[in-house]
Amino acid sequence: MPEYDVGKLVDGLDWRAIGDDLDQVGVAATGPLLTAEQCAALHALYPDDRRFRSHVVMKRHGFGEGEYKYYANPLPEIIASLREAFYPRLAPIANEWHRRMGLDRRFPENLQAFLDECHLDGQTRTTPLLLKYGPGDYNCLHQDLYGAHVFPIQLVVLLSEPGVDFTGGEFVMTEQRPRMQSRAEVVPLSLGHGALFTVNDRPKAGSRGNYRVKMRHGVSRVRSGERYTTGIIFHDAA
Repeated sequence: MPEYDVGKLVDGLDWRAIGDDLDQVGVAATGPLLTAEQCAALHALYPDDRRFRSHVVMKRHGFGEGEYKYYANPLPEIIASLREAFYPRLAPIANEWHRRMGLDRRFPENLQAFLDECHLDGQTRTTPLLLKYGPGDYNCLHQDLYGAHVFPIQLVVLLSEPGVDFTGGEFVMTEQRPRMQSRAEVVPLSLGHGALFTVNDRPKAGSRGNYRVKMRHGVSRVRSGERYTTGIIFHDAA
């Protein structure tokens, strides 16, 4: 197997199609990002609490059923590499979205500069996470905001194989348009494949210019088996 080069992999994605999909529907499939072995290695970390800073049982907070853990620093190498490689590709899209929505905030070109801004304002806790769902588990529609500094796009990678490791458990997004009913989008994912999606607001072109639509994401009920995913959020938490 050739050497795994995260930067080369991310640079080689179809960024024109990704940008178009993010603009049009607020979510874009990336295709394969991790091998089956890398997926297995990540979800094998779950029982080792030394690798995580926090453990959340969703039912206790009304978030759904299931659980997740936030990785501790240092992040697993593959998670840190994906975060660093995707950010500079996404920052121009995020800045264009803010321009179209009339927001003054602009994001720096590299991830560390953005994290430095987060940390100066007290957002110092790591946000990439590992999620675990069993039969009957689900995740309510939500947004991962965590503080004043919010990067408007995030990444999810499926670590389990649909139809083999689990059934059900579809990744779902909703779009709330002004004065209109919500629109739902089901995002099919395969083992090791990722999706980039909107955290909160995104611009949408209308007959009178751009307007904002609000996005939320969640996971439908898992019917059987276990479903693991990893989420990469680019802003840190307060």
